[in-house]
Amino acid sequence: MEWKEQSAFAALVVYAQEMVPGRVGLVSGLMFGLMFGIGGIGAAGLGGLADARGIVWVYQLCAFLPLLGLVTVFLPDMRRRPG
Repeated sequence: MEWKEQSAFAALVVYAQEMVPGRVGLVSGLMFGLMFGIGGIGAAGLGGLADARGIVWVYQLCAFLPLLGLVTVFLPDMRRRPG
């Protein structure tokens, strides 16, 4: 059986590198720092909520987080040009 990475992390780093050509190291460092930093803050926040409300409450909260993806329908279409 072959193990496949199912994370978009590598693709996000490469995409960010293409947005700022010539600054591969800078962009990679920023992406790693921001992604792991924000993940750590989120984990600490969820841990605090689990202490205050209980782990079942946190699991139920996290079950609704993918609904935030539906909000992206309302983001502006960047392909359209004004005028």
